[in-house]
Amino acid sequence: MVTAPAVPEIFEEELSSAIEARSETLNTLRELGPPDLVHLIKQPIRDPKKQVGVYHHVTGIDASSSASLAAYINTLTFSPHDKQHKVVSGLYCCYNAFSRLDMRVQVFIPGTVESYCIDERGDKRVATDDLWLETYLCSVLRAYSYADDGSGDTIKKIVGVRRFNPITSTESEHKFLDAAERLFFNGWQLGSDPEIQVPNLVSNHLTTGLLHYIHTTGRYASGINLFEKLRTKDPEISSLLARVYIEADEEVKAVQLLHEAIQELPMDYSLLDCQADFCNKKGRGDLALEIAKRSVVSAPSEFGTWARLAEIYVSLEQWDLALLTLNSCPMFTYQDKDAPRMPEPQRVFLPIMPEAVCDEIIDTGVDDMELVHPTLRKLHAAGFKGTFLKAYMLLTEITKKIGWDQLLRIRSQVFVMEEEYRNEKQTAPHQPSRNASVTALRSPSPTPKTNGEALGEVEVTSASDDEDAPNGGSSSSAPPVQESIEKPSHTVASEVVKAGSDDPHSTPSDPSQPNYTHFHNKRLCERWLDNLFMVLYEDLRVYTIWRTEMAQYRSQQLLYKKSAEEWEILGELAERLHHEEEAVDAYENCLQMKFSPKAMRGVLKLEDTAGGNVRDVCGALIRLVTWQYRWYSEFSPNLLFTIRKLIEEEGAVKIRSIIQGTSLPQHVLDLTHQYAALCAAFRSNGSDG
Repeated sequence: MVTAPAVPEIFEEELSSAIEARSETLNTLRELGPPDLVHLIKQPIRDPKKQVGVYHHVTGIDASSSASLAAYINTLTFSPHDKQHKVVSGLYCCYNAFSRLDMRVQVFIPGTVESYCIDERGDKRVATDDLWLETYLCSVLRAYSYADDGSGDTIKKIVGVRRFNPITSTESEHKFLDAAERLFFNGWQLGSDPEIQVPNLVSNHLTTGLLHYIHTTGRYASGINLFEKLRTKDPEISSLLARVYIEADEEVKAVQLLHEAIQELPMDYSLLDCQADFCNKKGRGDLALEIAKRSVVSAPSEFGTWARLAEIYVSLEQWDLALLTLNSCPMFTYQDKDAPRMPEPQRVFLPIMPEAVCDEIIDTGVDDMELVHPTLRKLHAAGFKGTFLKAYMLLTEITKKIGWDQLLRIRSQVFVMEEEYRNEKQTAPHQPSRNASVTALRSPSPTPKTNGEALGEVEVTSASDDEDAPNGGSSSSAPPVQESIEKPSHTVASEVVKAGSDDPHSTPSDPSQPNYTHFHNKRLCERWLDNLFMVLYEDLRVYTIWRTEMAQYRSQQLLYKKSAEEWEILGELAERLHHEEEAVDAYENCLQMKFSPKAMRGVLKLEDTAGGNVRDVCGALIRLVTWQYRWYSEFSPNLLFTIRKLIEEEGAVKIRSIIQGTSLPQHVLDLTHQYAALCAAFRSNGSDG
């Protein structure tokens, strides 16, 4: 019997105001919709005339029929925390993102059940079986989309959300995959991840959810079976099948499939991207390069194709072309998930279930940012999402490999510096310039427009009307980070960072590099990329100050003091800059002062990646699972995946023994045993021994 999380209660100021707020926002929903809303009307046992409205949100409930939603409401009629009131009615609201309707089930206690749906204008409609099928599929996808990754960030965004696992057996899996097969060709209607500009047959929330499910549970055979059937209807689906084959370690089949599919669809960018990624991960960047170039030509307006090409140039250590390609990436404004917009509540009641009580895992869910130094609070990179996050990670990877000084030299070789720009503006304002972004492709044929800018011939003077320099820096070189932090006096804002080289007209030392030194062979650096350089400088500056100070304190045998929140931020900073050991060090310092799910998740991820001690990984898992339950989440795909991989590598008996041998209360250990039992239900590798 799976332990259900406690029930949070958010009390309304005005009766049914939460339902009205949800109805008013239906026409603003863009993608999968918000978590399901459950609204209860209670009345005091001694005063039947008075009524109170309470609500909470939930994901992962079976929404295949009105009966299953009514059954959930019936589980809420008894509350161990409130003996003075009784529930007289309940309303369950579940969004259907296919038909853009809010499916609703009204339950009167005792009494009848009524199901209907509300459209964007607020009109009532009849709930049909087809609508319930769509609603069910949306509810499963939302459960995965709104699940927390273990860090607690998603949980903290919306107060009072109960998260359940929508698929707990092979029977429920069959139901989910059957619904996905029937509605697969309508999946583009659901929208897509923020890195995808235009949702299509193989890039949308449905395919993302399916791949996420298969990756989490390891049910590769089920995924292969589904995509094999769908591929007969449209060969484009071969890219999804190939990804599942690769993850299932059926690489020979994946290569054969990609070869056959690309012969049939030679310019399908999803197939080309999958093939390029596979070759690159096998250390054959030379093979991946031409494939990635063709993928860019096939889909020049998609961020993913350009990012893949930049990634391959990085692996080939062609840093100049990597920067030029990154500069050509089309960037999209980040669209966050649909979130509920509720009126200010009268009060919020957040009970703790007895099974999740553990003295070691006390967390209010709120960080005290007043204890954080202003410099650490202003690190902009921590807020990057979507395309900007992925571009920044590529930039930090280059910096990790070649260093900041070399990055600046290459930057000044391929991009116009401020002094060059001003000199050229004064001397030859109307000479044409070859746009260097096509150098990344080296294609003689004209390339379609990307990011609102032609990739053919452009005039440098097109920027001459702009009074600002095209690049955020000047021709004077930025001081090396090591020198600039020896005697830090005050924080320098990232916006004032200078960048460039000592001599912008110097010849590259490497004769094999293309000659970008002539002004007309250089590229104007996009403002967003220029901003990333500034943000990266600030990250490196703060990181270097931290490491230098720590070294000084240790040499003098003094204690280096930071607040728990500061250690957490420093851990994220080190992780962003690919300094894993320093990140673990910072996270562990944070955990010594207080429990932090983000720090614990960071330790778990980095230890697991580095093949750390199994007992330490299990200890981190137990604490994270318990914290999740404390905040009403019985399901985190990332934690389930971690446990599944541990069982696959070490065996179920060993993992269960390690969990059981931990010095934590039994009721806490039982919560983690439930995850292990789920792996057994899915017959994961290693679960039988």
